[in-house]
Amino acid sequence: MLVDATKATLLLVDMQERLLPAMTGGAEAESRCVILLKAAKALAVPVTVSEQYPKGLGHTVPGLAAEIGNAPVFEKTAFSCWKDEGLREHMIVHHEAGRPLVILAGIESHVCVMQTAADLSAAGFGVFAVADAMASRAPASHALALERMRQNGVAVVNTEMIIFELLGKAGTAEFKALSALVR
Repeated sequence: MLVDATKATLLLVDMQERLLPAMTGGAEAESRCVILLKAAKALAVPVTVSEQYPKGLGHTVPGLAAEIGNAPVFEKTAFSCWKDEGLREHMIVHHEAGRPLVILAGIESHVCVMQTAADLSAAGFGVFAVADAMASRAPASHALALERMRQNGVAVVNTEMIIFELLGKAGTAEFKALSALVR
């Protein structure tokens, strides 16, 4: 299965001010999330953002907040986005509107991202976990998360794979702008 821009949404999980600095590979994950957000904007892929307990962990980091535009931001306390009633309903609406594919990125890979990926997959979504756009405090936790996602039927991909699958072809203005971001 390839990701199709007309059938996908981007879900950015918990890329927050007090959480991101503690992540190994957090800066790379943030820069890859910026690329994913630019691609989503250019190709009209809806974006959804979650924030885990923002009172304690802060809001989405400024570099990403500047890119999310008017995307809905859901505050949550459940680790899995699917366990949050508002987020779940929001994702169901996307699914019913013909967008059953979810591009998933964020932190922490082995907690909120992995639980969200497993739940979305079990609910019938096609899930694309963008490995280089996620992070955990420990590299071993990140690696375990990716393996567990695979075991749950999730496609583990990288940012470049997602960009070229969303584009589908060369020779467009979008191709020129977005391919430059991953080279």
